[in-house]
Amino acid sequence: MELMDSHVLTIAMNGVTGRMGYRQHLLRSILAIREEGGVLLSDGTRVLPEPVLVGRNERKLRELADRHSLDRWTTDLDEVLADESVSIYFDSQVTSARESAVLRAVKAGKHIYAEKPTATSLEGAVELARVARDAGVKTGVVQDKLFLPGLLKLKRLIDGGFFGRILSVRGEFGYWVYEGDWQPAQRPSWNYRAEDGGGIIVDMFPHWHYVLEALFGSVEAVTAKAVTHIDRRWDEQGKAYEATADDAAYGIFELAGGVIAQINSSWCVRVNRDELVEFQVDGTEGSAVAGLRECRVQHRAITPKPVWNPDIAVPEPFREQWQTVPDNAELDNGFKVQWEQFIRHVVEDAPFPHDFLSGARGVQLAEAGLLSSTEGRRVPLTEITI
Repeated sequence: MELMDSHVLTIAMNGVTGRMGYRQHLLRSILAIREEGGVLLSDGTRVLPEPVLVGRNERKLRELADRHSLDRWTTDLDEVLADESVSIYFDSQVTSARESAVLRAVKAGKHIYAEKPTATSLEGAVELARVARDAGVKTGVVQDKLFLPGLLKLKRLIDGGFFGRILSVRGEFGYWVYEGDWQPAQRPSWNYRAEDGGGIIVDMFPHWHYVLEALFGSVEAVTAKAVTHIDRRWDEQGKAYEATADDAAYGIFELAGGVIAQINSSWCVRVNRDELVEFQVDGTEGSAVAGLRECRVQHRAITPKPVWNPDIAVPEPFREQWQTVPDNAELDNGFKVQWEQFIRHVVEDAPFPHDFLSGARGVQLAEAGLLSSTEGRRVPLTEITI
């Protein structure tokens, strides 16, 4: 594929009629990159992404194309995969449909960029990584949280040695998702059906894997408890159904180097924190609390000395004793930044560590979490090879 000659990179985008596929990947990433004149390459030239919308609903595809003045859309995946002008296949479908579509794209010689999890099982995720490697195509998995302002600030603190020796990580993620009867649910109903690939462990543990691996160390073992707190919900048509997938998970992750991470994930929790996800990192020299955008710190030298006394009112304003970490840079949309990195990876072989093998490790953690919950035990993780 002679990409450098034309400076146009055609991308088949499957699943853009969904909320995430449309808002974050098409609107805020690919279309935003086009409006800025394309992705800047190391030689000073630019490559312009050209999307081809792919999906099952003709009406929705046509409406999206008309809304954004896009010429190309199709409901025929095989047709677009047979098109030699298409260089990248992107997949943000429901998880259960992803594996077979990605395999077809690999066989067609397309480079692959996909939402996580890459497959519904570790065996399937490893097979995708192996087949892609053997076919010589480049792969990427969306790992958007690494590019969020809050976690970029946290990474800056780690790289600068702020924490000293890191001891532990505590994460809280989640919000109340309405059941769908008296108020519409904010998430699709398949998320709550295990038979359709739903469940918060399958959804969120791959996220926690790449965050923990990139910032603190590889995950060596997990102990988890998955729970279905609300067992009856209502779908998009207002029909009641049995929720068979876990809607909350409580996990302990043992990391290389001795760091212990504890992360609660729940769609059955009301938010009493500054952001929908927050990570508190405690080290010998200081602590930090990072969310999606903000990050606050407390250094050892200014850490107060609380004394437990239940007989008096709280004497200290604990939250006010933390300092805010400045941006120190213009921080762009995380999905867009990772798209730009993957496009450079495809066009000029720039480094890109978030490949299908990385995605498989996320699926491995999800499987281990579910096994831990089912069997009530600690589950060690072994190294994946392909």
